[in-house]
Amino acid sequence: MSDVKINDVAGQLFTTEYCEVKIKGGVLSSAAKQTGSCFDQSEACEPSRRAGSHKSHMATAVPLYSAALGEHIWPTAKPAPTEYMRKGDGPRIKAGEFKKPQPRPTPPQSGAFATRDNPPNSQFRKFYERGDLPVAVEHKGSKNLISWKVDPDKLDYHHYLPIFFDGIREKEEPYRFLAVKGVEDMLKAGGQKILPVIPQLIIPIKTALNTRDHSVVCITLQLLQKMVVSAELVGEALVPYYRQILPILNLFKNKNLNSGDKIDYAQRKKACLGELILETLQLFESYGGEDAFINIKYMVPTYESCINL
Repeated sequence: MSDVKINDVAGQLFTTEYCEVKIKGGVLSSAAKQTGSCFDQSEACEPSRRAGSHKSHMATAVPLYSAALGEHIWPTAKPAPTEYMRKGDGPRIKAGEFKKPQPRPTPPQSGAFATRDNPPNSQFRKFYERGDLPVAVEHKGSKNLISWKVDPDKLDYHHYLPIFFDGIREKEEPYRFLAVKGVEDMLKAGGQKILPVIPQLIIPIKTALNTRDHSVVCITLQLLQKMVVSAELVGEALVPYYRQILPILNLFKNKNLNSGDKIDYAQRKKACLGELILETLQLFESYGGEDAFINIKYMVPTYESCINL
């Protein structure tokens, strides 16, 4: 396996946004309506909105199977009180004026690759707006940093690390930068404090992956790579949770850009989803012990081992 270079994730976000938005004149990502509150905290979202949830199709009309015709047909709509037959409507009936045209029934789309709901209601946003997190943005010339009010190695990782991981699915500033950079700093200074917190990190990681948002998944994969190499036995501790993490990786494993003879800079910018997934799986196998490959193979059948026996 080739050496995987794990870059500064938060710094790359700042650089990419500056190059793509400020220099090239791109459109800045619009903030959620809950953020534009006149108070110092975001407005509450609807309780029914859940990160990574798919839309329900129960409210939409679906074609029904007709045993007489042997095919799917649309159900007959209930006519309005004014839509009744009158004397002399025979020619109009033959002309089909009373029969409303309906589209031919087709199989519905599954939407497996579509971006799912990602409401701005993360625990990180709630705690940050309440002033419970010891972080603030420190503006620098080339890239921003985090000004920690307490040294990261002195924090209670059981309390703070799951909160910061829950914020990596945020797409607005400063929440996204603080969450991503906070996770990086805590993984760098955590040492042996990271391993006992692994079970608490699975749900935030799974939630971020289930959004199926390209930028959110790319950030999550890069942080997973940093977490695996952050301390000993972390890769092995992740093996029992492959069933929660790897289904989304199996879904987007082949999401690569076929650019022909052109140059694709997404790999350098860590924006190529298929390449990131392959690097992450290789790190999982390298640091996951002897049972890592068979568990990865169970969830991602097309994965091939990167270790030369």
